[in-house]
Amino acid sequence: MGNFVFFFESLFQYQYLQNAMIAGILIGIICGVVGCFIILRGMALMGDAISHAVLPGVVLSYMFGISFFIGAVVTGVITALAIGYVSQNSKIKHDSSIGIMFTGAFALGIVLITLNRGTGVHLWDILFGNVLAVSRAHLWMTVGIGVVVLALIFIFYKQLVLSTFDPTMAQAIGLPIKWINYTFMLVLSLVTVASLQSVGIILVVAMLITPGSTAYLLTDRLPVMMVLSAAFGSVSAIIGVYYSFIYDVATGASIVLVASILFALVFLFAPKNGVVIRSIRSKLAD
Repeated sequence: MGNFVFFFESLFQYQYLQNAMIAGILIGIICGVVGCFIILRGMALMGDAISHAVLPGVVLSYMFGISFFIGAVVTGVITALAIGYVSQNSKIKHDSSIGIMFTGAFALGIVLITLNRGTGVHLWDILFGNVLAVSRAHLWMTVGIGVVVLALIFIFYKQLVLSTFDPTMAQAIGLPIKWINYTFMLVLSLVTVASLQSVGIILVVAMLITPGSTAYLLTDRLPVMMVLSAAFGSVSAIIGVYYSFIYDVATGASIVLVASILFALVFLFAPKNGVVIRSIRSKLAD
């Protein structure tokens, strides 16, 4: 109880902690909503690819003194286009082209970091994030990205749903499937950039997949799934920031760990699909 009171007192006292909490909640909402479409489209590996592929862009941005937003988005989009180009113009399958491109881009980023140790580029913060160091400027950037991403999903919701559940029908009625996919890659890149400071490159894929997967076990309706996913992402951020502040542990890892625990609880005890609940019903039926 004492830790809880101390945390709330600190929350109202320290600006950096307020920034961290707001940024964490925003990332939880954005990643939760976008993650639903990633799961339903079977694009978990693509989400992993985009999140890792932005690393060289981030490092180059630091080196040239420009906003890492620019470098990250550019490299994310280039990687997405390269993956599509390789898989469409060779015998290499889509999952293989994803593995080739994102590991190559990630390796390039690591090399650039090791070659420029004196530029202030900190590998730990880029890879694992530090939401307690979120600045006011980064917070506003996260808000802006969140508004753009959620607006795009709201505006093109019907097209996204149709191309997700029945791409053949979507193509038959004239929807530009290829451009919808590329636009979704851009959205993925934006979400990754927004999440860099909070959970880092390596852990952002967990925030894209885990809350959505948790919600998927609880409902078969997409709108409900999106709301639940955003809620799980937000709760993970709040609890994760709390434990990170109280026990001085890595914030991004703490947030992801909470999301994983929530998934495990739902996986075991969900009313319809929980493993334990199904086992109990089976025994009662016998």
